[in-house]
Amino acid sequence: MPLAVYVLGLSVFALGTSEFMIAGLLQPIARDMSVTIPQAGLLVSAFAIGMVVGAPVLAGATLRLPRRTTLVSLLAVFGAGQVAGALAPTYEVLFASRVVSALACAGFWAVGAAVAVSLAPAGAKAKAMAVMIGGLSVANVLGVPAGALLGQHAGWRAAFWAVALLAAVAVAGVLALVPPTQPPTGADRPVLRRELRIYRDGQVWLALVITALNAAATFCLFSYLSPLLTDTAGLGEGWVPTVLALYGVGALIGAALGGRVGDAHLFGAMYAGLAATTAVLALLALTAHLPVAAVGLALGLGVTSFFTAPAINARMFEVAGAAPTLAGATTTSAFNIGNTLGPWIGGLVITAGWGYTGVSWVSALLAAAAVGATVAASRWHRRTAASRVVAGSPAEAAAGAPGRVTETAG
Repeated sequence: MPLAVYVLGLSVFALGTSEFMIAGLLQPIARDMSVTIPQAGLLVSAFAIGMVVGAPVLAGATLRLPRRTTLVSLLAVFGAGQVAGALAPTYEVLFASRVVSALACAGFWAVGAAVAVSLAPAGAKAKAMAVMIGGLSVANVLGVPAGALLGQHAGWRAAFWAVALLAAVAVAGVLALVPPTQPPTGADRPVLRRELRIYRDGQVWLALVITALNAAATFCLFSYLSPLLTDTAGLGEGWVPTVLALYGVGALIGAALGGRVGDAHLFGAMYAGLAATTAVLALLALTAHLPVAAVGLALGLGVTSFFTAPAINARMFEVAGAAPTLAGATTTSAFNIGNTLGPWIGGLVITAGWGYTGVSWVSALLAAAAVGATVAASRWHRRTAASRVVAGSPAEAAAGAPGRVTETAG
């Protein structure tokens, strides 16, 4: 794997740390800004919504720009957003800085994913995506706890300054190691209208649904893992950072394994990961009152949910290969749609009085729905592949020679 792909993973580490570290800084932010905890929590929603909107918009807006230049510009805007957050005199300014940072983060994810896939060796798309997703996993293992610790001892603004510094390091890495590219010209130049045609393909939308369901199933439970550990499993609050770190370790392991398996068995990895996630969530609902089970299954959820992620991302690039930048943007938006809906659904479950085990059951149902959507995607894939009639001699057809396709997939 080219070193440039790992630089992109490092950049994602900075982006992911910023996205999730707010969860550990809510109380000091609320006190300093004189707002309520729910208002401070809206900073998380602002980032997720900015990601949903920003990915396709910025992917389309930067389609004809050199990719390295685009990546550096987006990282610079992201870093400026962190500086603005660190200096924010009011809650409104901090909120706006989160939206700006999210837009830049979304654009980087979309373009960076396309660059990582293009730089990867043949047959290693899922592995390249595993490196990108691994940056997000490391952010959960190291970045988020470090941000919370820094916020406790040096103030929450110090955490924003630290992420701004990481963004500067990422800019230097991209400039040094990501090869410069010029946008294609002539007949090969990217045309937004032509790339938007991928959204006419039902398989693209089905891949989007699978991505969103996987994220919703994971974050529906993960968002309320802390109170589940303390109120249901009976663990002390001191255990929460340790268990969250274990989840991050599991995520890192899962992403690494999923990248290797996904390149050879794409649908197999999706089936295995989603089915295992369903089982883990169901078992957690049944055994959450047992501390050992709750801790072990939290680690297992990190492994299974992130094991699926590289294959899900690679599937989107497979069905939307004619528009790789928009494919990355669509995946980013789908993930953040799930990231937004999952906690909201979990909140509804808690409000209804079903408790934290009820959240686990609903999360398992969301994961099971993702399995069903994967079954539909696999059958559709086989059916459209079998329906391709290639003109030419039997020998040419057996050899895979190009010919006239009388029916296209999707």
